[in-house]
Amino acid sequence: MKIDTKKINVLNRLVERYGFQEWWQDENRIADWVSMILIQQTTEKNAKRALQNLEGHLSVTQLHNMDMELLQELIRPAGFFKQKSLYIKELMHWFIGHGANIDKFQSYSTPDLRKELLSIKGVGQETADAMLLYIFERNVFICDQYAIRLFTRLGFGTYKNYTEMRKEFDHLVENVPHDLCKEWHAAVDVHGKHFNANKTMDETWLLQ
Repeated sequence: MKIDTKKINVLNRLVERYGFQEWWQDENRIADWVSMILIQQTTEKNAKRALQNLEGHLSVTQLHNMDMELLQELIRPAGFFKQKSLYIKELMHWFIGHGANIDKFQSYSTPDLRKELLSIKGVGQETADAMLLYIFERNVFICDQYAIRLFTRLGFGTYKNYTEMRKEFDHLVENVPHDLCKEWHAAVDVHGKHFNANKTMDETWLLQ
């Protein structure tokens, strides 16, 4: 069996095991977008607390115009609130500079749009790919720590960093339905949390 087929089988088995995940599926896309900044270097629980504090302020204009000290106070539960408030401001500034219209980016190739996102202060590779996948609906493979650890444990390779794994996995999503692409990422992360809770878990079923 070709190595790419084995990887895809692992991902599909995870989706079959864990089912559909409600993953960054807020009706307000700006809320989803801000969540991707808030979740950095903190827990999902803390990020959600900060997002709840922002209720009523989750529009591009409101976030862009909000007093910095107020924004910092509202997102304090997410930690690194001074940095993250700056990142949110930079993101809104960038978006407004492009007309504050998601549809405008349909003309961008995925590599070009990724480069644009990476130019925003506070947006690294993982965050940029999350934005591509969930905000701009582009097929990308998110090589977060859950994915790196999983495929390393399963013997597919030893991935030293995000870039190294991305070179071997990003092409897997080229001909995959977008919804399935999102589910792959969600299922990997759900499985990773289960494994962290039980590091003796038998994962051989993923390779059968």
